[in-house]
Amino acid sequence: MEYKNRLYLILHPDSALVASQLNPEQFAKHYVAGSSRHYEGKVIFASIDINFRNPYFDIDKGITGLVPHEDGRPKATKFIATYRALEHMDFESIEKLYLTTPDAVTLELSASGHKVQHSAGKLRIFAEIAPLKMLLLTDYDFVEFGNFITNPDNPKGAPRIFYTQIDIDIDEFIKDIKRHPFVNLPIETLHPSKLRDAVYEMRDNPEKRTKGLSLYSSLNSIPYRCLRHGFMFAAQNESKFFPLPKPKEIENINYRFWRSM
Repeated sequence: MEYKNRLYLILHPDSALVASQLNPEQFAKHYVAGSSRHYEGKVIFASIDINFRNPYFDIDKGITGLVPHEDGRPKATKFIATYRALEHMDFESIEKLYLTTPDAVTLELSASGHKVQHSAGKLRIFAEIAPLKMLLLTDYDFVEFGNFITNPDNPKGAPRIFYTQIDIDIDEFIKDIKRHPFVNLPIETLHPSKLRDAVYEMRDNPEKRTKGLSLYSSLNSIPYRCLRHGFMFAAQNESKFFPLPKPKEIENINYRFWRSM
């Protein structure tokens, strides 16, 4: 049987460029349940134009290795690179983004122009996904944060980055924690008092634009329903945005994913 050769850029839980003969749904299921490499948690990956080439990757060699097994099963993965994969990726070659739940249900996202309106000066929480994985509080908006973190002069940045925003209204959070010191957060690993103190520090120092909340964003423990707007690929003065549909829309187009998100 002849299989279609594909390229995938894995973004979470690790980062890699992989060649495969599996379609996206099969690839997600293999990564979550059919491989010894990953047993539980979310998987996020992108499909890449099979014609994409960059001197950093030996893509032709990887594709040549896509040979079905003797029993006819397709070749699941042929790793091309596990280091600096996103850094050498052409955003135009990123076709679709796939979100996978721990039980291997997959939602396909398409790129779109970033049309989200942001209030100036409002504090937000961003979760870096690849290659960095910090959780940060900032007054940058979605696009501004990408330009900031990919600035060559930023010692804590990277040339290219993939990230999302956590859906927490900081003003409402501060009101809630004054009434209840153990207010619930969608980020299990972030203590409410730490976020409160970080907000006060940012507000007391207007010149401070970012504050680290955690060295690890803990994306696995944050439900998809607690993410805001979608996902951004960013580089200096370049970006590609994949909006996350509203829960009601997801319920209509992919009920199984909606139940798990």
